[in-house]
Amino acid sequence: MVSNPSVLINLLQALLAIILGNVVYFLLIPSLPPVARHQPLHLDLGIVLDFWLCLVAYGLIRTARRWR
Repeated sequence: MVSNPSVLINLLQALLAIILGNVVYFLLIPSLPPVARHQPLHLDLGIVLDFWLCLVAYGLIRTARRWR
């Protein structure tokens, strides 16, 4: 179990960012060119785009928390 509340908050923020980033990516898949679609078991532009969307979501979550 996590004993420090700030660690738990960071973990939940990261999990939310991953979920939001992946939701956005999967919503965009139909409009993406084939090269930007992830192929399983390959390191490709699709996985880089998915990772970038998760980073953007994490940055937005962290920024929103600081504004409060």
